[in-house]
Amino acid sequence: MQLEIRPDPAEVGRARRWARSRLAGLGIAADESLAETLVLLVSELVTNAVVHTGCPAVLRLFLSAGPAGAATVRLEVADASIRAPVPRCPGDESTGGRGLALIDGLADRWGWCPEGVGKRIWCELDRCATTVDAAETAAASNCGRAAPVYEGVAYGVYGVYGGLAYGAV
Repeated sequence: MQLEIRPDPAEVGRARRWARSRLAGLGIAADESLAETLVLLVSELVTNAVVHTGCPAVLRLFLSAGPAGAATVRLEVADASIRAPVPRCPGDESTGGRGLALIDGLADRWGWCPEGVGKRIWCELDRCATTVDAAETAAASNCGRAAPVYEGVAYGVYGVYGGLAYGAV
């Protein structure tokens, strides 16, 4: 599945809506923490493509099934810019520059590679097997791993704002 993205900030909202509808079609419920995290990552990847490249891009979404309900969801954004993504260390008062830190903190894996005349940035999230009860949901949302650390700050989902998961722990 893929969506063509124009170099326009309004495309970020369209990409989130597209991702929500595709995730639902893949059996990932909108209220599932995985869906909220994926939509946040879509927002960050598409924003980076739109803001930093000024080029059209393509958003791709893949799901690979695993044993006992486990699966991996892969997001990719391909654009025509050859510039590598560069993590920044914004100051406390900066309003931007945290996108790659969020991707690094929330995704199980991420990276980038040259593609044709541009590049492809990707991230993956693992969907754990079905949990037993709600008390285990928070631990299961990260498949039992400790919160990831980026630039000395551990990231994890601790809140929801407007349907998007966010946070640093």
